[in-house]
Amino acid sequence: MSEVVRLDLHVHSIHSPDSHLAIETIIGRLAYQGLRGFALTDHNTVRGHAELADLRTRYSAYLLLPGVEVSTADGHLLAFGVSEAPPPHRGVAETADWVRAHGGEAVPAHPFRWSHGIGRALAETVPAPAIEARNGHTSEVANLRAEEVAARRRLGTTGGSDAHQLRDLGRCYTEFDASATTVDDLLEAIRTRRTVGDGRSMPWTGRVRLGVRTGLLRVGRGLRPI
Repeated sequence: MSEVVRLDLHVHSIHSPDSHLAIETIIGRLAYQGLRGFALTDHNTVRGHAELADLRTRYSAYLLLPGVEVSTADGHLLAFGVSEAPPPHRGVAETADWVRAHGGEAVPAHPFRWSHGIGRALAETVPAPAIEARNGHTSEVANLRAEEVAARRRLGTTGGSDAHQLRDLGRCYTEFDASATTVDDLLEAIRTRRTVGDGRSMPWTGRVRLGVRTGLLRVGRGLRPI
């Protein structure tokens, strides 16, 4: 891509049980991080989509993509461009089919992460136009494995920070052609495998801190998984 715009395609807000980020706060940080927009991908809910649509009229310079991070029976799946949350805890292939049938695009999230990743066997076969190959909360080894599968399958790649805290926003991102100016353009680029994920993986020290934070939050939820 000669001229590109960057979007963070994996961001969580107050509508996720493990994030306290207000959506407008996220938007206020985009320019500082060199981002043209982001995808709201809260866990198993679209509760933030109405607010995102309202904010789109006030922040028309940015591309705000509605999405969901779905907990499938096999691991987490990003669903972009859907107006309702896919049913959780179904197989990842079945969920990807559901997303497509409802006008969206499905992308496996951090497929090689030891927690919530779908793993190699499913990453090799799941019906999806792209794989999240750059995740800001995942190790470099796991991200490289995802990139390798995407390259072999000739899929697009996406990148997202997986931000639950403002400091992580933009750590990883997705590059789109600069001609993408609408949500439909973004979905079409994902659909036609014209996206490139990039950014920084999380070092082991960061993953240790993240693991401690995640464990404490899970205890606070009564050990309920997401």
